[in-house]
Amino acid sequence: MDAIVKNLNFGEEARVNVFKGIEKLTKAVSSTLGASGKCVMLEDHTGNPVITKDGVTVADSIILRDPVENMGATLLKEAARKTVREAGDGTTTATVLAHSILTEAYKVADKT
Repeated sequence: MDAIVKNLNFGEEARVNVFKGIEKLTKAVSSTLGASGKCVMLEDHTGNPVITKDGVTVADSIILRDPVENMGATLLKEAARKTVREAGDGTTTATVLAHSILTEAYKVADKT
């Protein structure tokens, strides 16, 4: 069966929207960082509240409405999942570092 294309994004528009998703996910996850990190209240699949300070749990709960922004968020979620598989922890730090690296990469790309 052929895939149905719902939305096409190219160039600057795509890059900006992907990065918006990355920023939204990072903002939510980074709030849990460190000993003074904040708890985040989420809703589970039954609608009940869940309070957590676990970065990967926060990341996994985020689904953005804009599909292109959601792709950006999904990229960071995968980095967090790989960190859990390899190191067992450090997902919030990995998310914040990935965001910082991408921010700097975009600055360099903007200059070229």
